[in-house]
Amino acid sequence: MRPESGHGRGGRARFQRVLWSCYPRGVTILEVINKTTPYFEKQGIESPRLTIELLLAHLLKKKRLQLYLEFERDLDETTLEALRGMVKRRVAGEPLQYITGEAEFCGLRLMVDKRVLIPRPETELLVETVVGRLKAESGERKTAVKIVDVGTGSGCIAIALAKRLPGAEITAVDVSREALDVARGNAALHQLEKNIRFLESDLLEVLPDSLRVDAIVSNPPYIADGEMAKLPKEVRDFEPARALTAGEDGLKVIRRLVMNARRFLSPSGFMALELGAGQRPAVEDFFGQQGYEVVEVVKDLQGHERVIVAQPRK
Repeated sequence: MRPESGHGRGGRARFQRVLWSCYPRGVTILEVINKTTPYFEKQGIESPRLTIELLLAHLLKKKRLQLYLEFERDLDETTLEALRGMVKRRVAGEPLQYITGEAEFCGLRLMVDKRVLIPRPETELLVETVVGRLKAESGERKTAVKIVDVGTGSGCIAIALAKRLPGAEITAVDVSREALDVARGNAALHQLEKNIRFLESDLLEVLPDSLRVDAIVSNPPYIADGEMAKLPKEVRDFEPARALTAGEDGLKVIRRLVMNARRFLSPSGFMALELGAGQRPAVEDFFGQQGYEVVEVVKDLQGHERVIVAQPRK
């Protein structure tokens, strides 16, 4: 999110009073959009018109494009009062996804709140990479594919994998009991409760020693502790810090995971991890130290090396 432009607290309050006065009885959907868009823009909200349209669509329980067919619809005072509260929360920096209580990931609608990290488009690359590799190997496999999703959060990765790999046996772990509550709710939302086993665990600690899986997948915390203060306000002040930061260089969790994962991998199994920008050399070096060979690195749309795949050396 861009920094707020020159509105002090008093100026912002005055602008809010003007905005609220522009929501009289009988105001239409189009009038609300046209009056709120410049307000969001002056407050530094990215995609200001899209933001107010998404808030309205959520509030009215409609798809955003349906609003265009109802631009002249009058909004009642109850709806306007609810909208004022949502606008206030967004201007305060709260992410849109937490306000609406939902996010989209791999074409799936998921419930999210402050207990979990908001799924990012970059993480969809991780899902696509894992699905591609497992499907390519499916002809050689005689048993159901087994996957562990480490640090499942909202359950987005596990659920997307379950949708794309019917019959897969997926174990999703997280150290946060609250996050697991959200993940279980999302699995139920998509009728995948029987496909995914959720476990409270610090990384792989509670997994049985006898377990052997085809893939260990994770979008771990990878932001250096010192970088937290530099993150956008909506991330720094609202998303769970434990799901973001991982020590002085951001690699503390990845190192622990790599060190303990090998014993759970089948002979042809692999690890697939999401990385922060610029972390590939350090992570690849550590994989090598632990007896792995990096077999694939995938770049995101910004050209950052975002997903790394490694297999134990034979």
